[in-house]
Amino acid sequence: MIKVAGAQVRLFFSNAGYTIGFFGKTLRGIPPFIYRGQASYKILIMQILFTFVEALSISALLALGIGAAVNVLGLPILASFSQEKLIYPLIITIITRELGPLLTAFIIIARSATAIATEVAGMVVSHEIEAYISVGIDPIEHIAVPRFLGVTISLFLLNIYFSLFGLAGSFFIAQVLSTMPAADYFNNLLHNLALSDIMVSTFKSLVFGMILATMATLQGFSVERASTEIPQAGLRAVGSAFAWCVIANLAISAIYYMIT
Repeated sequence: MIKVAGAQVRLFFSNAGYTIGFFGKTLRGIPPFIYRGQASYKILIMQILFTFVEALSISALLALGIGAAVNVLGLPILASFSQEKLIYPLIITIITRELGPLLTAFIIIARSATAIATEVAGMVVSHEIEAYISVGIDPIEHIAVPRFLGVTISLFLLNIYFSLFGLAGSFFIAQVLSTMPAADYFNNLLHNLALSDIMVSTFKSLVFGMILATMATLQGFSVERASTEIPQAGLRAVGSAFAWCVIANLAISAIYYMIT
């Protein structure tokens, strides 16, 4: 039992080291991609189109539902204690700082992590990666970097979009529960919205984007030769991205609440 546990610990640190190394190589590939990656810009644009633009509808629907739920559930409880104005920091905390970045990450993981991992895995199995290397093209710079940048940018933009729709959804429900001028509602929101809320939300979205893009491309490159490994790579990408995004969210939130 002890030997098995020791082997698992060594495997974990070995995989963690490989992941960190892959992440570092991807970061080092960003400047060359920017300078001479015109041929890969189309991959970047298509990745943003698929990850951000095509996810707008589901993100808007989810954001409206979350914003409405916060008002429907929270406002009557706060009203019973004559603390209705606490609904504004509650909305900001749930939608902007906590749930917004995490839920947008989950949306992108469900839609894009599997797609990226299976696409890259298919390129490995069909020997496209070997063809790139044979003609002197760095596969990290040409394949991983545009997807890494596209996913990170998309999650950042989608998080902003999610927050805006979440706050709008809470406003419409607030109109149903108690008629309130739009100017008063948004003035109260802006009064309770701190710069730290925006910074934490932005930081989370960037970290989550880098995590899931790294996990998806890494799992895609990790396949060997069998085509049966392709769907397995997609499943591993989703599972690892979910796990690490949750861990990162807990760590960032814990640090935030410790220093504030």
